[in-house]
Amino acid sequence: MPWRNARTACCLAHEVALCYPSLPLLHAAPREKPRTSMAGLDANTPHPTAITLHQQSRVLELTFSDGLTFRLPYEFLRVYSPSAEVRGHGPGQETLQPGKRDVTISEVESVGHYAIQPTFSDGHSSGIYAWDYLHDLGLRQDELWDRYLQRLAAAGASREAVAGAIAAPRSACSK
Repeated sequence: MPWRNARTACCLAHEVALCYPSLPLLHAAPREKPRTSMAGLDANTPHPTAITLHQQSRVLELTFSDGLTFRLPYEFLRVYSPSAEVRGHGPGQETLQPGKRDVTISEVESVGHYAIQPTFSDGHSSGIYAWDYLHDLGLRQDELWDRYLQRLAAAGASREAVAGAIAAPRSACSK
């Protein structure tokens, strides 16, 4: 599994941990009022002190500098990818992502000191997950998951992959 930008990969029992030697391993007290919107990256933005891919359970575990830990399923990360392919280029242009229940993450690359870019087993790799976006996903996981399930139901779609489905051509946004 490739890792870049001086990150260290630790492979143990089908789990991979990204170690951040340049980031302090301090666990500050949680904020009094959790942030519910992305304010951008600044000195106060929580950053991961540990990132672990749990391949068997298909969960990305993130521990942040504010002391919070989130376990985000790969499917959840895939359907809420920050890519233009999923989010569109503006409000109302989001694309529902059915059939992602069994998606896995085959590779993760670091993007500078502010994000990661996973490659999913369905070939999707254009989402750049900044620390503030991952933190926000963790804070709002239940709400966002419920919204996704409601959208699937309204569309008559399923979390299950359709057998024999042919992948849609990749758009210019997903290169």
